[in-house]
Amino acid sequence: MTAQTDIPGSVTAVYKVTGMSCGHCEGSVSAEISGLPGVSSVQAVAASGEVTVVSAAPLDDEAVRAAVDEAGFELAGRA
Repeated sequence: MTAQTDIPGSVTAVYKVTGMSCGHCEGSVSAEISGLPGVSSVQAVAASGEVTVVSAAPLDDEAVRAAVDEAGFELAGRA
């Protein structure tokens, strides 16, 4: 699901990530996704397994998958 945000020209995408169970997990996933070009904010929530990403343009799902894999978790898809 992709929607416009308050920031002109930005998009928000919500992803489901499996395996997150704590704040450290949230931080690891957020740090990896934040490193992707164009990402302006990342909010990971372990309790729901959702990661909300705001970026300048739609992100390539495979790039997000690679970042989540690098953090040690699995991208289940878009929420």
